[in-house]
Amino acid sequence: MWRRAAFAIYLFLLVFVLSAPLHAKDLPDFTDLVEKHSRAVVNISTVQTQQLDANHLFPEIPNIPEDSPFYEFFRRHMQPFSGPRKYESRSLGSGFIISKDGYVLTNAHVVESANEITVKLSDKREFSAKVIGADRKTDIALIKINADDLPVVTQGNPDQLKVGEWVIAIGAPFGFENTVTAGIVSAKGRSLAQENYVPFIQTDVAINPGNSGGPLFNMKGEVVGINSQIYSRTGGFMGLSFAIPIDMAMEIANQLKAYGKISRGKIGVLIQEMTEELAESFSLDKSRGALVASVERGGPADKAGIRTRDVILSFDGKNIDTSVDLPRIVGNTKPGTKVQVEVWRDGSIRKLMVVVGEMSGDEGAPVQKQSRSGDAASKLGLALKELSSDQKDQIGVDNGLLVEEVYDGIAGSAGIRPGDIVLGFNNQDIKSIKQFNKLLRDAKKGRNIALLIRRGDVTTFITIKLAE
Repeated sequence: MWRRAAFAIYLFLLVFVLSAPLHAKDLPDFTDLVEKHSRAVVNISTVQTQQLDANHLFPEIPNIPEDSPFYEFFRRHMQPFSGPRKYESRSLGSGFIISKDGYVLTNAHVVESANEITVKLSDKREFSAKVIGADRKTDIALIKINADDLPVVTQGNPDQLKVGEWVIAIGAPFGFENTVTAGIVSAKGRSLAQENYVPFIQTDVAINPGNSGGPLFNMKGEVVGINSQIYSRTGGFMGLSFAIPIDMAMEIANQLKAYGKISRGKIGVLIQEMTEELAESFSLDKSRGALVASVERGGPADKAGIRTRDVILSFDGKNIDTSVDLPRIVGNTKPGTKVQVEVWRDGSIRKLMVVVGEMSGDEGAPVQKQSRSGDAASKLGLALKELSSDQKDQIGVDNGLLVEEVYDGIAGSAGIRPGDIVLGFNNQDIKSIKQFNKLLRDAKKGRNIALLIRRGDVTTFITIKLAE
């Protein structure tokens, strides 16, 4: 009897297990969403022309006497490789249309340094695109194609996203167009190393090279983020993907459209993370806030009375839960705004008023070199950045500009390298990028200028002849 009962239970369990696939209908159906909204997703291909000095790959002719039997061999086979060579590198990415007249949102790293940008629509039409502007700190770029009456995405609200809800990505991983992948929101407000300005949306949606710049949709068909990064030890998908919230991306896009660059606030402090041990030593109730490690002399924080060893607890009414919150909140504050800052000092909270300054440098400048025509330094083939007070102290200079990049141009040909410090222009000390650009614009064309360069412990003048 017990055998019959056991057999009946076994049959019941077998039928239950076999019927499980019937419940697949309870899983989300993405077909309508993809059909309605994939038309606004585009594929982006870029071409970058780079110059390579072949002498670095092939040695020069050795110093061999002309009467040597080896002289003719080396002359014939090695000389043709000398001199610069140009080659093209190509890359792929994704993007999505945000306006019917052809504005497309993507990642800055997708179009960075590109000489040619081609946008391919879902209906196979292709358009050349130009960069309106790009912001490297948030990895957002706005590009434009000449087309009308285009399909556009619907913007969602990332604040309403819940951890665990379904999301999908559409893009071109490895060049496979209109690829759809799905997953869930794994976390919100993630901070990544060297990415202090973006509270990333973490998902487990499969993202691979080529997906960068593509949209992240919620189940309503609204774009809630831009797929930007993955965490990987192999270069491929490992279950950790990160998207930039769409509301932040649109704020950046609006500034790029209006001004071509980003105006970002700063207060002039160097901060570090608060640990449990530090919180205890400062008599804080818990680990929170941003610990001020140093204050820029004469900067907004210095003028407001913020000191080293202060712990910034709130900025403009927004709590600073961790140190990474502060750069993002300050950076998103309009320069010139007067805000209240709460700091923890000597066991009590103090309220100070600070006038937010503007971050200097070309972080928000357009990426394409032809879009940087307003920057006189770029005509020399230079990307310059103003030195912070800490950098000046470390290098041992009172003024100067850091050479961040050297493009194809007369500055590189003259011998200027990335990492050099430009101290002077002819007989004038250089204190700002604005001053440098004015001196360069006022210089007579076809004449030589002398730049005082600091390289390591050596200071020397390098002359550059300006084009006619």
